[in-house]
Amino acid sequence: MNTENPRPPADFDQLVLHARRCSHYLARLLDAEPQLLDWLRGQYLTPCDADVMQGWSAALPAADEEELSRALRQLRKRVMLHVLTRDLNGLSGLDEVMRSMTALAELAVRRAQAFAMRTLTGQFGQPIGAGSGLPQELLVIGMGKLGGGELNVSSDIDLIFVYPEDGETGGPRTLSNHEFFNRLGRKVIALINDHTEDGYVFRVDMRLRPYGDSGPLTMSFAALEEYLVAQGREWERYAWIKARVISPANCACTQELESLAQPFVFRKYLDFGAFDSMRKLHAQIRAEVARRDRYQNIKLGPGGIREIEFIAQVFQLIRGGRDARLRIRPTRQVLQLLALDGKLDAQVVARLDSSYVLLRNLEHRLQYLDDQQTQELPQDARLQATIAEAMGYADYDALLAVLSPAREFVSQQFEAVFGAKQEIGESTWWRSDAAASELETALAKLGYTEGNSLAASLLQFRNGSRYQQLPEASRQRLDTLVPRLAELCAGTTNRDAALHRTLALLEAIARRAAYLAFLAEYPQVLPRLVRLLAASAWAGDYLTQHPILLDELLDTRELYVAPDWMALDAKLAAQLAAHDGDTEREMDALRQFQQAQTFQLLAMDLQGLLPLEKLSDHLSDLADLILKHVLQLCWRDARKRHRDDARFAIIAYGKLGGRELGYASDLDLVFLYDDEHPDAGEIYARLAQRINTMLSSYTSSGRLYEVDLRLRPNGESGLLVSSIAAFDEYQRQHAWAWEHQALTRARFCAGDQSVGAQFERIRIDVLRLPRDIAKLKQEVVEMREKMHDGHPNTSGLFDIKQDSGGMVDVEFIVQFIVLAHSATHPELTANRGNLALLETAAKLGLIDAGLSQKVRELYRELRRLQHQMRLNNQTPCRVPPAQMDTAAVTALWAAQFGND
Repeated sequence: MNTENPRPPADFDQLVLHARRCSHYLARLLDAEPQLLDWLRGQYLTPCDADVMQGWSAALPAADEEELSRALRQLRKRVMLHVLTRDLNGLSGLDEVMRSMTALAELAVRRAQAFAMRTLTGQFGQPIGAGSGLPQELLVIGMGKLGGGELNVSSDIDLIFVYPEDGETGGPRTLSNHEFFNRLGRKVIALINDHTEDGYVFRVDMRLRPYGDSGPLTMSFAALEEYLVAQGREWERYAWIKARVISPANCACTQELESLAQPFVFRKYLDFGAFDSMRKLHAQIRAEVARRDRYQNIKLGPGGIREIEFIAQVFQLIRGGRDARLRIRPTRQVLQLLALDGKLDAQVVARLDSSYVLLRNLEHRLQYLDDQQTQELPQDARLQATIAEAMGYADYDALLAVLSPAREFVSQQFEAVFGAKQEIGESTWWRSDAAASELETALAKLGYTEGNSLAASLLQFRNGSRYQQLPEASRQRLDTLVPRLAELCAGTTNRDAALHRTLALLEAIARRAAYLAFLAEYPQVLPRLVRLLAASAWAGDYLTQHPILLDELLDTRELYVAPDWMALDAKLAAQLAAHDGDTEREMDALRQFQQAQTFQLLAMDLQGLLPLEKLSDHLSDLADLILKHVLQLCWRDARKRHRDDARFAIIAYGKLGGRELGYASDLDLVFLYDDEHPDAGEIYARLAQRINTMLSSYTSSGRLYEVDLRLRPNGESGLLVSSIAAFDEYQRQHAWAWEHQALTRARFCAGDQSVGAQFERIRIDVLRLPRDIAKLKQEVVEMREKMHDGHPNTSGLFDIKQDSGGMVDVEFIVQFIVLAHSATHPELTANRGNLALLETAAKLGLIDAGLSQKVRELYRELRRLQHQMRLNNQTPCRVPPAQMDTAAVTALWAAQFGND
């Protein structure tokens, strides 16, 4: 059966005959009101949307309450007749049916509310807010399938009534706003829900309102917020995912209401505790299904509609606080987004989607029979044959042959997401009464050599106030995790350090139930976590500072794939757009994005998947990307912004300029502008200050980068920004030799391309200036001596960065060669990194080729060694002198500078 691709219409009489066979309700309706057949003949080829329905409604008189009641019920009959005929004959698909029924509910509620509001304001006047003095109106919130735009054909509609402010009406007979809106709500319900000789429009269910049946019918925003904060339950978070104001249309207070409810539904952090709460909710539903023997219920039974909805919505609850895209309501759209983001396999989503369509179409055909809200498969053979025909199958067995595998698949996927967690097994040694000696013995059996200190750490952890004050669920999770993680750490080559780092991480996240829930829900993450902690102390510290990154360990398909910076640029732009104007959330989004990308690069690095040069390239690309977006945000919010795009450039020096950035490197930046506006200096100085603040300020999500601005013209005493002309003049007339050394590693990295191009021309021109080589040698050597004096080393070890023969010597040699010879060899001005420039110098005959090769090999080794030591928090980076043969660097230094 293909209901998503409508088929061409057949003979109208045949269509109606088929519909009558498949729907007793339709047959009764046409028999009772035969005039509807002619109406249907003129309408059935037109898809039923809100505009078409509005036209039908307008043709029905509704001058008073009795006429409105009749008109709404007559409208429902027409819509049902139209929807049934089109759907049963393949002229429409599931989406059209759901849209039509949702539009009918919205139209009915709006007409009923508007009529009742006119009646009551005529008696009591307009409700006025006590605080604002503004007119108040009732907001009708559609919940469940109505809120999601997925209403079925015989559904109840779940409503909640709220209003912005308490106060009283302004008429001669006053009422409190609360009483006024209670009366209004009761009138709306009666107009839609009550059975009359014309039937009803929708059954109205108000039980999802705060406090349920015992709660007030209507509630102010303030009372609703207080309830959600203080008493809102987990199942209500699930219910409120689909909440949507359906009446009045285009209500001005809708955004205020959504801002009020969203923090309750969508947590700012990754809320993996949602798994357990939704698992419990589903267990209650299954218990009720078993109690009532409702396994044939295609909504609540195994493999039913509710399980597909739960799969989609648990990801919304977990991630919707961070990813605004997941706050959409329709189930099918959520599933597609989860596939797009790789949270669910695309093939799995395709089958879940087709199963959802099958189940919802079957649900509708069960309800078409007698216009009853049912999802029970029939037991009567005649009804089974009718349902099979309505679904387009030869017989009921043929239908079951498709339905049963679909339900089985849904059930399997539900278990994959929500099933009982992998049991790790109880530990015999991690018990509340275990003594230190018992812990030491257990650790020794696992191969640990620092059993004494580790046992003390474990006891301190278990007996500490943090652990003792945890909720029972968190303690149980920790009691499961600790021995399992200890076993995994024992399997690493660095087991003692790995367990120390693991305990530090657990200590940091112990009070964050969501992270404990994540580790408990995804035991497959634990080996990856332990490997990372064993490999790097810095990685352990980084995770401890930013435990939100644990989520990155979940999907190895993304974790170990080199970044696509163009796609990531678009992703970050979308995340920032979702928080447009909320600076705090934008800053958090920037930090979390930067941390996630850094962590992915770290994971690849520790797996040996990234050469160090490539890692530095990626870290530099990441910094460039962050700088681009920070500049855009800061310019957007500039108070005196006088143009759409700032004529402003960020210039990178140092490690970022040379594309040798490390994980914890600071950013050496210079800010330039080229703008004739009379206040340009002031405007761009404020912009630069704001950029610096956004980059370096700490928030709850940490800091982006430490920024160093001392390389700007005149250093700390100079202006924060320079015009391009002033920068040019300074570099040519006033800059010291060391500033020209720094210029060899500078590059444009963000902002206006034309300003960046002007900077690059200045840089090349300055580097190519003729120089007194003897004087240049003296100045470079003197600067090197100052650096030596500023980093004394009395340890007896070799400092691989600062000591003679180390990394700084190589960098100074390269900078000297560039400054000394670019006038005659312009290829040396290319900012290609120290290794490439050493190779170029050798090809030009400026240095010995063999010596160049040896220095390049040593420089690579020094960088690799420095990187490894910093990954394990070893700073300064020093090794025994005999470990490094620096003769090649010493020889090249002597060749350039003599024996100074």
